[in-house]
Amino acid sequence: MAAATTMCAAVAVLLVLTSTMAAAAGDGDGDGGGFDYKKALHSGLLYFEAQRSGHLPYNQRVRWRGHSGLADGLQQGVDHVLEAIKWGTDYLVKAHTAADELWAEVGDGDTDHYCWQRPEDMTTSRQAYKVDRDNPGSDVAGETAAALAAASIVFRRSNPRYSRLLLRHAEQLFDFGDRYRGKYDSSIGEVRAYYASVSGYGDELLWAALWLHRATGRRGYLDYAVAMADELGGVGWAVTEFSWDVKYAGLQILAAKVLMDGGDHPAAHAATLEQYRSKAEHYLCACLGKNAAAGDNVNRTAGGMLFVRRWNNMQYVTNAAFLLTVYSRYLRDSGGDTIRCSGGAMATDDELAAMARAQADYVLGDNPAGVSYMVGYGRRFPRRVHHRGASMVSHRADGRFVGCVQGYDRWFRRGGANPNVVAGAIVGGPDDRDRFRDSRDNYMQTEACTYNTAPMVGVFAHLHAQKMAARTANNNADRSMIKRVD
Repeated sequence: MAAATTMCAAVAVLLVLTSTMAAAAGDGDGDGGGFDYKKALHSGLLYFEAQRSGHLPYNQRVRWRGHSGLADGLQQGVDHVLEAIKWGTDYLVKAHTAADELWAEVGDGDTDHYCWQRPEDMTTSRQAYKVDRDNPGSDVAGETAAALAAASIVFRRSNPRYSRLLLRHAEQLFDFGDRYRGKYDSSIGEVRAYYASVSGYGDELLWAALWLHRATGRRGYLDYAVAMADELGGVGWAVTEFSWDVKYAGLQILAAKVLMDGGDHPAAHAATLEQYRSKAEHYLCACLGKNAAAGDNVNRTAGGMLFVRRWNNMQYVTNAAFLLTVYSRYLRDSGGDTIRCSGGAMATDDELAAMARAQADYVLGDNPAGVSYMVGYGRRFPRRVHHRGASMVSHRADGRFVGCVQGYDRWFRRGGANPNVVAGAIVGGPDDRDRFRDSRDNYMQTEACTYNTAPMVGVFAHLHAQKMAARTANNNADRSMIKRVD
């Protein structure tokens, strides 16, 4: 239950990215045949309510959760919860307490893992840690700037004042991260063993610059992404994963969109933007297994799941599904329909979309085990999720305090199903042979993470919207046929 701002920000960006696809999903009936993507979308959104910290609102739908973390940061004179109106960006705004100061971590992983308690009972350290001029954290500052810039686009029409607030914080954070460079896990030792910045801060600074360019339209941010493309690795890194830490594939796709949109960039930028696009398409081709060298592709299990590594592999699956979906739409919107892979192979927008759907369907149960890795969806799903709040009796049902070690003795080690279903959570998932063991102590496979579910909100919204559009088209065709017969 230790919280790192960089991870919260990564989730916020993914949720913002999915918002337009979610809006397009509409309010139709179920999805007809196949998987019910609308139900999966609803469950995914519900999951984030189960993860809330602070004073819960009256309309909280996940009723087994209660108020928690009300004293986070108080020792350091920082309140993250007094006006918890919005659960993601509000948290990030509150963590940014001065132009060159960002609170990046609450608690620490060591004491956190020693205890098994409900959020409502936490007795572990809730000390807050920050980055500033003397202790820089360009990665967490850049990630947070990207999240706030992206969110400012979403709020521009519905709440322009809030949109401007988010943008102001985003610009300050980007300036701070760029001016005082350093990795946040070098400044805050407590995060190193649990939320290490393996990829460094170059990807987050470029990620932030490109989101700020998209939010503001100011050429200076695009100039930065082009000028710093080599120094910060934007056109040098050819990656096969996208995760809360490694942002290169995402920023390369953002840069490619600038090129695909046409003339909204100086001609002098075209060559560098082409390099960005080449690296973006390397990642997409890797997911399709179409790059010339085998080592440049993502492995796939016999059941068809993309496989990167044993620990929480599902984060790479869901992020890949999202980026494949996004790029297939970018191609169609720009009038293109193919990408070029290394070695000369080609891939179409339909292939990208089909791979995204295959990964989504695998998550929902189209896999050798016949298990839905989204909790609460389908008939078979993980019942012993590695999740403190879900694994213990609800605080609302039994308010008696559960001690630090007592939780292990009474709840963690019990063999039965969790008393609460953390609907919408996507667990770490199976191994490279499609095997899955549903056990609370098997945290590599049964731990639920927000950054697993966040990208799938957009994918499920897109798939549901596609089904609804197809149904409408079929209905219109049927009506036309009836008229012709009449």
